[in-house]
Order: sequence, then C-alpha cells, then structure tokens
Amino acid sequence: MATSQVETVSSGGDKAKLALAVALVLAALVAFYMLAKQGQIVQWGALLVCLGAAVVMFVTSEPGKQFVAFGRDAWREVRKVVWPTRKEAIQMTAYVFAFVVVMALFLWLTDKTLEWLFYDLILGWKK
Repeated sequence: MATSQVETVSSGGDKAKLALAVALVLAALVAFYMLAKQGQIVQWGALLVCLGAAVVMFVTSEPGKQFVAFGRDAWREVRKVVWPTRKEAIQMTAYVFAFVVVMALFLWLTDKTLEWLFYDLILGWKK
C-alpha cells in the first residue's frame, strides 16, 4: 500500500519567521552600506550579525527545517555513490575519444562519398 505524504500549510508563525528573515537580509545590506564611514570592522560585523540572525530565523521555521532535512538526505545519497577509480575514468575517457575519432572519420567519408556521387557522377561538375 502506497503512503502519501501530506504537505502542511505554513502557520502564521512560520510566515512571520520567513518575513523576518527576509527583513534581516535587507537590513544587513542596508547596514553594510550605511555604516561604510564607521570602518570595515563595524560594516562587516553588522552584515554578518544580521545575516546570521536571518539564517537562524529561517532554520527555525518549518520550511527551513525541511530544507535542512533535504540537505541531509542529499548528502547521504552523495555518500552512497560509487565513484570510478582513476583507471576506470581513464579507460572511459579513452573509449569516448576513440568513438569520437571513428565517428568523425565515418562522417567525413560519408560526406566525401556523397559529394563525389552527386557532383561528379550525377551532375558532372568537375572542380
């Protein structure tokens, strides 16, 4: 029996957290440019603090938790991948290169044969 996953509607609190996260990102950008005369330490400090607060707000919301869970699942799947060895990668590269060379020769020979057939035999045009 197949189970279906039900998507929950975001609550008002989650929407408020997301709105606050967006506002904090905008505040970070505004603070970065408005504090240019205060020095780079203050400027970058305000930017990083506001961006950090925005990340915290996003991660504590339900969409943020789903995003983090998705990232964990994706990383788990990447670790399951069996990557080819150096020898296998070199062999596959050589196979692809050989195929490209053979195909190029085949297409060149086909082109020259059709050129000879149409222009020399059928039309009688000599170059």
